[in-house]
Amino acid sequence: MNLFRWFETRLNPFPPEEPVEPPKTLVAFCLHYTKGAWPWLVPSAILTALIAGTEVWMFSFLGNIVDWLTAANRATFLADEGWRLVGMAAVVLVALPVMVWAQSLINMQTLIGNYPMRIRWQVHRYLLKQSMTFYQDEFAGRIATKLMQTALAVRETVMKLADMLNYVVVYFTGMLVIVAAADWRLGLPLAFWLIGYIALLRYFIPKLGAVGEEQADARSMMTGRVVDSYTNIQTVKLFSHARREAYYAREGMSDFLKTVYRQFRMITTLYGLLYLLNSLCLATIAALGIWLWLGEVVTIGAVATAIGLVIRLWGMSQWVMWEMTGLFENVGTVQDGIASISLPRLVEDRPDAKELVVSKGEIVFDDVRFHYGRSKGVLENLTLTIRPGEKVGVVGRSGAGKSTLVNLLLRFYDIEGGRILIDGQDIAAVTQDSLRASIGMVTQDTSLLHRSVRENILYGRPDATEPMVLDAARRAEAGEFISVLSDPKGRKGFDAHVGDRGVKLSGGQRQRVAIARVMLKDAPILILDEATSALDSEVEAAIQENLYRLMEGKTVIAIAHRLSTIAAMDRLVVMDKGHIVEEGSHAELIERGGLYAQLWARQSGGFIDVDDGVAKAAAE
Repeated sequence: MNLFRWFETRLNPFPPEEPVEPPKTLVAFCLHYTKGAWPWLVPSAILTALIAGTEVWMFSFLGNIVDWLTAANRATFLADEGWRLVGMAAVVLVALPVMVWAQSLINMQTLIGNYPMRIRWQVHRYLLKQSMTFYQDEFAGRIATKLMQTALAVRETVMKLADMLNYVVVYFTGMLVIVAAADWRLGLPLAFWLIGYIALLRYFIPKLGAVGEEQADARSMMTGRVVDSYTNIQTVKLFSHARREAYYAREGMSDFLKTVYRQFRMITTLYGLLYLLNSLCLATIAALGIWLWLGEVVTIGAVATAIGLVIRLWGMSQWVMWEMTGLFENVGTVQDGIASISLPRLVEDRPDAKELVVSKGEIVFDDVRFHYGRSKGVLENLTLTIRPGEKVGVVGRSGAGKSTLVNLLLRFYDIEGGRILIDGQDIAAVTQDSLRASIGMVTQDTSLLHRSVRENILYGRPDATEPMVLDAARRAEAGEFISVLSDPKGRKGFDAHVGDRGVKLSGGQRQRVAIARVMLKDAPILILDEATSALDSEVEAAIQENLYRLMEGKTVIAIAHRLSTIAAMDRLVVMDKGHIVEEGSHAELIERGGLYAQLWARQSGGFIDVDDGVAKAAAE
């Protein structure tokens, strides 16, 4: 077991180096993700060549034995050939098993598991820092499938290619040399066979590779459609669309099946032609060998060697064909993966990026422009200063640019003009991790990780103590319902798992866990995007006071469509079509009679009254 463990730890499956954008070409991509594995791939290839060469030599030795037994004197045979036989026994019983054992240890213990895991680890870390646009344009299941498929395909491409090159060069060349050494005419059928074999592979393999690439894309699309249905199962059931989703997945499955049919039509044709080629080679070699033996040109041993090698060639050629087919399937999978993985990150830290230091919490949007890559629209020349500790509510119709303003502050996207400053520091010049560590956010559409309640709350501050977690849950009015939670595996309370995206909790419960998470994080800047929209009035009233306590000493940006929830803010900013059209307190904006007053009137003064006590708490 220690020997196995030693080989298993030779290649680190989790390299610490920071991943960079991978190359876009096949060879460069494979080489990029093979760094670190070469010290084990090379000896594996050398051992493969030695094993192939030894196997070919054994057929030659078999022919010698036949000749010896035909002409030798039984009385003196062991004395004459004993040492050769001992040498052959040493090769068969010692050298060959040792080489096979060593190659198996390298391949099975060092490479098979660790090599693709290195690729998964590096690609996953690279994709985690991809832009929001990347994830909005792809199925999550499709991305995950490509990550898994591509890692295995790179391993198979590199290792199968090394194996096949070894066997084709060493085995076939050695075979040709050994047979031709007996008589050059015996080598002719093998030479013609080799030409025909290469022609078959050259015609069929690129076509199989093209189908393999289409198949990999179809497989990931099929998986993405299935995962999309499962991820949104509540919506599927709400609209009674199980049949529709089944047919949606069936379309993906049918497209995948079409590529399978095309692939195996070609494989069947290739297999039939190869079998015919092998049969012609065997018949020709046998007939030619017998004819040359009858003419006393070659020995019985030479004929036996030639026929034995061709029979071995029969099986070997089919193995190489299947390996080549698999190779080009994997090449297609890698090329398909490159299209999704080898993409630049649209939002990158600068090489000299520094850590953000928030001492006061002032936020400045200075002449900011952003159009989501279009020529115009969204935000145009927006300038806004939020003073340290100020509580600002952002109001506007849907599409006014409120959420975009927040996304730019979090640097989910890079602005196309102007600057965004926090305490005088351009957020484009600081690390994204330090920026987001300084901002706490509660969103309307709260998504929890499929982990325990405790882990979800600790996401706000992983080093927090248990009392701190309990206190955050209490302040978020979440402790009571958490205490009675349980999951199918018998875990209870804070240890209970919440399901995919928190599906086992109600909307209000998810929101309270999210608020507890942000309370635990205790960042100097706080963003509330419809933070209490999923709560009923009673729970909202209970938690509102704690939210105002959370706001104390922080710079706050609160987005709300329900105007009563932000009417008590220090200042309200009204947006329309990417511009700030009004600023002021609730009372000032009502008196002004502009857009805010119209929105307020449409809500009949808001869904709930603005309580003077709450307003006072907000001002404190």
